[in-house]
Amino acid sequence: MNHVLQEGIQPEVRTANDYALVAITKHGVALARRLQGLFQSSDLYYMKKFEKGDEQEKNIQMFEGSVRLLLPSLFKNYKGIVLVISLGAVVRMIAPLLKDKKTDPGIVVLDDKGQFAISVLSGHLGGANELTKEIAASIGAEPVITTASDVQKTIPVDLFGKRFGWVWDSAEKLTPVSASVVNEEHVAVIQESGEKGWWEHDRPLPANIRPYPSIAEALQHQPDAALVITHRHLKEEEKRILDNGVLYRPKVIILGMGCNRGTAAEEIQSVIQETLDELNLSVKSVKGIATIDLKKDEEGLLETVEKNNWSFVCYTPDELNAVEISDPSETVHKYTGAYGVSEPAARLASGASSLELVKKKSGNVTISVAVIPYQ
Repeated sequence: MNHVLQEGIQPEVRTANDYALVAITKHGVALARRLQGLFQSSDLYYMKKFEKGDEQEKNIQMFEGSVRLLLPSLFKNYKGIVLVISLGAVVRMIAPLLKDKKTDPGIVVLDDKGQFAISVLSGHLGGANELTKEIAASIGAEPVITTASDVQKTIPVDLFGKRFGWVWDSAEKLTPVSASVVNEEHVAVIQESGEKGWWEHDRPLPANIRPYPSIAEALQHQPDAALVITHRHLKEEEKRILDNGVLYRPKVIILGMGCNRGTAAEEIQSVIQETLDELNLSVKSVKGIATIDLKKDEEGLLETVEKNNWSFVCYTPDELNAVEISDPSETVHKYTGAYGVSEPAARLASGASSLELVKKKSGNVTISVAVIPYQ
């Protein structure tokens, strides 16, 4: 049963994340749903009359009546609130709720078309300015920040890489690492994979934030905190970097896959997890599955990508045959028209010249693993 916040009461919302997205119009709901898919750690709320039927599955909460009744609970439970509502209406609704800039959540307003992201409240201490920039970058909006000076001239640790889809392994050290960044302590950044364009400002990195080519070298310089971006599990001797560090998982792993018709999603997912464990890679860094177009309707594969919010890319036999592979199979060609599926699909989708795993057959599943090159 869908959870609906009833009219006439001030409901206690079910919070699972740090940020709330709220919409009250048809176009606003479409924008908010899109943003939820891009923005980690957000809960979505919108009016019940715009129900799509998948709200329970996506953990979306709906409400009836005035959004004004929802705001007191949101203020108490979230560090940031993004409202796809007109600026004037938001100002009137939040005015009675304001208490202190040290405790009020960051408030960001978006217009229905997603043209502008406006930092409204708690721009500095509440993080609304950085939240505005991250949201604007995610949806291609223009960030509007009106504070005289932007004191957050550094990395927002809890939002770092969010617009690329990076996720963190654990939120345990977010607060102390953020404190090290803000207090201009020595912060190491070690990036092994993922997008390079995370520093979006037209000024150099702050002097206290220092990139290192490896965890080993960073440890030699004894940083006060660390930001580590990698798709692999750390070795035992490297884990000291996380004593006061946050580990980010970029979406860089491509799984080339083939399977027998009717293979259960449970078997596919078990092979994926087992394979990644063998390779010492994190499932949180999986970007998607690549396969042959004959499998575009394979229920086990479709269920797997939907469950994990992964991409799903299908190639024709001719596209797969254009890729040089290590072990062409006449048997596979007889049934599919391609001399291989998992290996060439992984190469095509990742652009990688070498694979972490060329090919493994396990039960009804064949899997290859590639990592998108970090250049």
